[in-house]
Amino acid sequence: MSTYRYGRYVDGPDPLAPPADLRAAMDELGREVMEGASPESALRELLRRGLPGTRGLDDLTARLWRQRAALTRRNRLDGTLQEVQRLLKQALDAERAALFPDPDDDARFREAQLDALPQSTAAAVRDLAEYDWRSPQARESYEQIQNLLGRELMDQRFQGMKQAMESVRPEDVQRIQDMLADLNALLAAHAQGQDTGERFDEFMRKHGEFFPENPRTVEELIDALAARSAAAQRMMNSMSEQQRQELSALSQQAFGNSGVGSQLSQLDSLLQNLRPGEDWTGSARFRGNNPMGLGEGAQAMADLAEMDALAEQLSQSYPGARLEDIDLEALVRQLGAEAGVDARRLAELERELRSQNLLERAPDGSLRLTPKALRRLGETALRGVIDGVRAQGQRDSTSAGAAGELIGSTRPWRFGDTEPWHVPRTVTNAVLRSAGGPVRLDVVDVEVSETEQRSRAAVALCVDTSWSMVQDGRWVPMKRTALALHHLVRTRFRTDALELITFGRHAETVDIGQLTALEGVWEQGTNLHHALLLAGRHVRRHPDAQPVVLVVTDGEPTAHLEPTGEAEFHYPPLERTVGKTLVEVDNLARLGASITVFRLGDDPRLTRFVDTLARRSGGRVVAPDEDGLGAAVVSDYLRSRRRR
Repeated sequence: MSTYRYGRYVDGPDPLAPPADLRAAMDELGREVMEGASPESALRELLRRGLPGTRGLDDLTARLWRQRAALTRRNRLDGTLQEVQRLLKQALDAERAALFPDPDDDARFREAQLDALPQSTAAAVRDLAEYDWRSPQARESYEQIQNLLGRELMDQRFQGMKQAMESVRPEDVQRIQDMLADLNALLAAHAQGQDTGERFDEFMRKHGEFFPENPRTVEELIDALAARSAAAQRMMNSMSEQQRQELSALSQQAFGNSGVGSQLSQLDSLLQNLRPGEDWTGSARFRGNNPMGLGEGAQAMADLAEMDALAEQLSQSYPGARLEDIDLEALVRQLGAEAGVDARRLAELERELRSQNLLERAPDGSLRLTPKALRRLGETALRGVIDGVRAQGQRDSTSAGAAGELIGSTRPWRFGDTEPWHVPRTVTNAVLRSAGGPVRLDVVDVEVSETEQRSRAAVALCVDTSWSMVQDGRWVPMKRTALALHHLVRTRFRTDALELITFGRHAETVDIGQLTALEGVWEQGTNLHHALLLAGRHVRRHPDAQPVVLVVTDGEPTAHLEPTGEAEFHYPPLERTVGKTLVEVDNLARLGASITVFRLGDDPRLTRFVDTLARRSGGRVVAPDEDGLGAAVVSDYLRSRRRR
């Protein structure tokens, strides 16, 4: 019988992990936009912070910088030089130990030769090239220097070669020399503009073992070699002058007089000409205790460059930046598989927000919320408002809002009727018309239920956008209220005509998208006079509708509109400003509009003014807190409909 064990998925990222929550992302995006951020900056902020279960770009960047700092704090670059010095000392100690018991003059002469060696490690290694070692152990240690230098030099230029070359035998030197000669010839021909396709294929067939990256074209080959060569050069730039001189001299001795050193110099020159955009002059400061060889040092410099490139990609600060720009393979190499999953999720989230038609480009190239996104935000805002209404002890209305109440009578259906069918009368008509034969329903049989006539409403929502609304934390509740009311009217009371009017120093009519994306601007002035003028214009456009005017404000009127179209501001308010505002209140009252004022704050002057305004218009004053504003406005709108 088979047994199964279940546990956490440990072989990399969980393949069954859910994708990023698009609805939660949209809510976060909407909140940022309503707080005054542009959709573009709101999207950047969302991607920077991430979502629950998905790390954002800031977290990935911070991990990248910590990884970079750890690499430079932990390591140092003189590992090869230290190892050569250790092997040289080991060889000299073994040789002196072998010479000491021998009393002949040749032993003393050899000791004198060893004592006269230069202080420079590279010079000492060079002078011992022709020395006839008496000690087999000393000879072996010296030969290890040659092998070490060869392997490190190849690993520095060709990634992974140190492990592939356990020793540098004469036949290995010949293979390396042949490969370098063919490589330099190939790159020189490519630099001259020759067609090198077949030549490249032949080169890879002969020397592919030196290139674990498995480049597919000569350009990919050049990219890989240039990146490694530039990293090697930056490593040398990061050393002290004395260390550079020692390693440069030792590198020339790595393969004896084979000419490999000159071939490598020619290769570096070709690569610099072919890829001048690589960083050939950079450097880094390593201050740790772990010595790295030439190959490890070059890889460390390559890792630093890769991390710097990833940091720029994660910053998304350059023109036209997209998350698809992030090199996921490089990110996984540096931070692990989970980081790649997070970056992939963020990229999918950005892509889905666009493909789901939630974000679009405006004609001026800026990013904006689509009507679909605004509907979703409105739905969320209305849901929150309805919860507030219920918390106040009121019931949510579930009527459709398009047809009136049924009055019990029916009539034949006419084209364009939207009333509900009266099914019993419709079926009866079909039966009578069929006269005992097969019953077939026809359009002439249909009768509809008659309903009472329901009046339309012309609703003007005037919202204060002066700086005090931003300063006192009323900006987002005001926008959320407008979104909720707009969604309610558009989905359940579609025959009503809603106008959104903002008023600061001036007033203007806006659509819900403009209001949602509106940024707070420091500007003095509360021009309710201009807002009521626009509200009156909206009411006059709909003479068959019941006028409803809703005003949300936290300050008394301090500006009015002059006949020239200029706004005059003064604080404290001028009598003329108050007078002009009340004239518009009276004009609206004559049109049958009662004004409901939603007073935010407890300023005594504002309280006195709005009480006067309500008395003159036959309206009322509601004083909700910021959290209850949406429920108060929606409740008043529904109350006005029930009253009608």
